[in-house]
Amino acid sequence: MKDSDLNELEIEQKDLKLRIRRGPSGQISASTGHGNYSLPPAGASPEQLAAPQKADDPKDKNEEEGIIFIKSPMVGTFYRSASPESAPYVEIGQKVAESTVVCIIEAMKVMNEIHADVKGVIVEVLVETGQPVEYGEPLYKVKQA
Repeated sequence: MKDSDLNELEIEQKDLKLRIRRGPSGQISASTGHGNYSLPPAGASPEQLAAPQKADDPKDKNEEEGIIFIKSPMVGTFYRSASPESAPYVEIGQKVAESTVVCIIEAMKVMNEIHADVKGVIVEVLVETGQPVEYGEPLYKVKQA
């Protein structure tokens, strides 16, 4: 981007929207529609290149007290129920325990049951069935019991 004197590049296709922006300090950030990421500078070490760091998200700083998020432990496709005919594993207002199955994430043709790993009440479902999810992406908002 520096060599071409570009400050911003945006690519939009059917299922993908990617925006890469270069800030005044030369720091590059990317937005994929699933969050914003800060990319390591050119010439970064292999450790820096291995995992881009999530940029500061205003929601993280303003988390409500007693509210936690059930986050995706992997990249894949999110499903609220075992099949299209089945009821969702959990609904808003439902109590969950650490062992409660809250959804399935399909990764590489394997259906992985995701457990709440927390005790509380489901406040909000943050992802739609069939939507791709990233590692660490919030799936459910839970009021901790």
